[in-house]
Amino acid sequence: MMSSLGVVRAQFRRRLVTGSRPQCLRTSPPATLLQRGVAQAARQTPSQEGFKPKPKPKASTSLRRTAAASLPIRSNRTPTRSDIQPIITLATAERYDLRSISRYLPPSAKLLHESWWIPSWGEDGKEGEIFIFGNGSFVAWGLEEEQAKKFAAKFLRKPDIEISPLREPETEDLEFVTDSEENTRLQGDLIILGHTPPLDTDDALPKGLPQPCLPHDTILARYAYSQALSRSTALSALEVSLERYLSSMAVLPDTLHRTGKPGLSRQQLVMKLGELLKFRQGLNLNRENFADTPDFYWAEPVLENYFHSLSAALEIKLRTQSVNDKITYAAEMQSVLRELLTETSAHRMELIIIALIAVEVVICLIRDGPELWDMVVGDNEDVEHKPAGRH
Repeated sequence: MMSSLGVVRAQFRRRLVTGSRPQCLRTSPPATLLQRGVAQAARQTPSQEGFKPKPKPKASTSLRRTAAASLPIRSNRTPTRSDIQPIITLATAERYDLRSISRYLPPSAKLLHESWWIPSWGEDGKEGEIFIFGNGSFVAWGLEEEQAKKFAAKFLRKPDIEISPLREPETEDLEFVTDSEENTRLQGDLIILGHTPPLDTDDALPKGLPQPCLPHDTILARYAYSQALSRSTALSALEVSLERYLSSMAVLPDTLHRTGKPGLSRQQLVMKLGELLKFRQGLNLNRENFADTPDFYWAEPVLENYFHSLSAALEIKLRTQSVNDKITYAAEMQSVLRELLTETSAHRMELIIIALIAVEVVICLIRDGPELWDMVVGDNEDVEHKPAGRH
């Protein structure tokens, strides 16, 4: 058992990505790799049993740190359990215009709470389910990354749909299985779709929805997990943009240290400040922000638990706080540079005022100098030639 676990962990280590922002574990295809690892462990010779895999990189999210919890589900097949399938989340823009998107989507697309839901879409004989959210990301269940990119190119890459397209699409991967004998939950880095408790409200799931390619009774569970995933991917895109912004500002303290000057003009500094305020607005003030729980879950504790369990595993609150701290630091640096520019401008204005006063004095001397000279010299001569008065 330990040798099998060591091989599987070694395979997980190869797929982990370094960096501060979380990326879920990727496998392609997941079930095949796992079976290959278990079979290899079973075929180990006595000379190989002393082999120890290199330690994997330090986990950066709780989802990575609890990845081993999904190994019992991954390694033990049951008649009711499906193959492990991928979940691909793709962010291509800062926002999607959900009102304009309907005329481009397939006829089966339906509006489901805060998303557009496509019950079945695919190419080359592979079908999956898709949720599209207004934060510029969509979640594809059962599709590979290439198929998700084809969907984005075909239906979403439109000028009137994508608002502020990203330079590079941001992706996050997860996996799921269906098992009617299990309860729906997040176990380690694996979502299990099974039995879902009854909902508290009858209108939580709209009537007359078409039959999806995945189990119908877990539609809203998949919606809740998808909304958490979409927030994480949108936050990752914001983190990347902020890192790029901070990199562009990183040289300013060194420039200030070497030259004593801010290194930016007033207009450039104002533009940088506007970009920073845009980051903070996108993080905290948009309707689809990263801190609040959507109103829909207030009446549905079961779905709220699904949403919060994945949000906590992806550390969305901690990452949001980290981004806010970085924005605060950048704002403080901007404030220092603004004060320096203000002092420089005030000093320049003082010099200009002094120069203007000096010019005015010179002009006065040129214009009124002879008259003033005559007045001064004339008064002195009158005093010298005035006869002495009687005593």
